[in-house]
Amino acid sequence: MRKTILYTLFILSSLPYSATAQSTHLTTSASAENEVKQVIQNMFVAMKQADSSLLKTCFSDQVIFQTIVNKPEGVLIKTESVKDFIQSVGKQTANALDERIEFGSINIDPLMATVWTPYTFYYKGNYSHKGVNSFQLVKLKEGWKIQYLIDTRYK
Repeated sequence: MRKTILYTLFILSSLPYSATAQSTHLTTSASAENEVKQVIQNMFVAMKQADSSLLKTCFSDQVIFQTIVNKPEGVLIKTESVKDFIQSVGKQTANALDERIEFGSINIDPLMATVWTPYTFYYKGNYSHKGVNSFQLVKLKEGWKIQYLIDTRYK
């Protein structure tokens, strides 16, 4: 009898969590995933076309841009200026920057999305490096925007 009561209490206590987890999961639609992917694809199209105007539209006003650097003395996290990045991209010639990504895991909440994209980067047609991008996007009134981007880089 005591085991039955404990089992019943355990099941009942887990129901609200399960219902919440399922309802959050159900809000993820194919259209939301496509919208999130489009912002990320726009970023890489803008880089390839050296289009700083399109690139600006991909980011929130308070975006954080970081790179994980593996040095002999240890791992460093380098914060980069998005403004400098956008200006640098705008100074390139078309097709000089070619970052080829694959979409890995994509998790979407009504207001936030997380996207993992392994990539290979080519500069002026030559292999430069590879790594992984981790994007955090937020859903603002004007649509999905990249809020946080951190990447790794390996030769």
